[in-house]
Amino acid sequence: MKAVMCHAYGPPSALRVEDVAEPRPEPGQILLRVEACGVNFPDTLIIQGKYQQKPPMPFIPGGEVCGIVMALGEGVEGPAPGTRVAAVITQGGFAEMVAVDATKAVPVPQGVAPADAAALGLAYGTVLHALEDRGALQPGETLLVLGASGGVGTAAIQIGKLLRARVVAAASSAAKLEACREAGADLLLDYSEEGWRDRLREMTGGDGPDVIFDPVGGPFSEPALRSIAWRGRYLVVGFAAGEIPRIPLNLALLKNCAITGVFYGAFTRREPERNRDMLARLYGWVAEGRLRPVISRSFPLDQASAALEMLAARQATGKLVLLTHPSPAPAG
Repeated sequence: MKAVMCHAYGPPSALRVEDVAEPRPEPGQILLRVEACGVNFPDTLIIQGKYQQKPPMPFIPGGEVCGIVMALGEGVEGPAPGTRVAAVITQGGFAEMVAVDATKAVPVPQGVAPADAAALGLAYGTVLHALEDRGALQPGETLLVLGASGGVGTAAIQIGKLLRARVVAAASSAAKLEACREAGADLLLDYSEEGWRDRLREMTGGDGPDVIFDPVGGPFSEPALRSIAWRGRYLVVGFAAGEIPRIPLNLALLKNCAITGVFYGAFTRREPERNRDMLARLYGWVAEGRLRPVISRSFPLDQASAALEMLAARQATGKLVLLTHPSPAPAG
């Protein structure tokens, strides 16, 4: 089979598409013919050795897949071969075939396209876990989304609206803010301009946002926290800006607010059943027409490097997805 291989830490251009042996499902695993794989910011970090997890070399990047079950490992009773499933994994998705733990596989409802299912797992799973489970976002509350034009940001806009919040989308250019508007944001905030905190205060009637979703870090985190509402919840999701902020803890005291970590990968490992139920809700929303993942572009497998470079350069709005070629039908 063909797979994108990382032999040494480095930039996306160092990745190579190679012919490798097809994986065999170990006990407790299923073998998938990958139809689509989401491309995510953690993929750009893991190939550089900058992520929390460092798989042994060589490895195949790719953390969220949708595909067809081809075979079951020992001790696995289902899903049956021929079933379309999606799964959030650590690595291995940038390939034509992948073996995944059966406990991570969630059936994909009829009417949900493989690309949509692959785009949901990591970004939308992170967002739903963050906003509902960690941030307790309530109907009518105001949600501020930083880095709102990216894949996770647009997901936060959409899920925020599904949870009946008022969403303020913050991004750094007119084009990115237009993408936020199309994703459903109620209010738009250009935080590259001076005085953005004053505009945020006006947008929120002087109260500030109840929940702040921050996948960016860097220089915007502290001023955003200073703007939060009384009893607000600040969600630490990631550090796409590259800088981990040093936050004065007196700010949490002054606003009686909570600074809450969101580590979705650990959540999926520690609470797999809750995660499966949550992903099933997301796929159900897509099947019902209530949610449509924002996919800005899809790439063939042999252009994985280009997709990662586009993501690392912050040139993408919405999600990027790799599409693989069909494989033989399942046997037995």
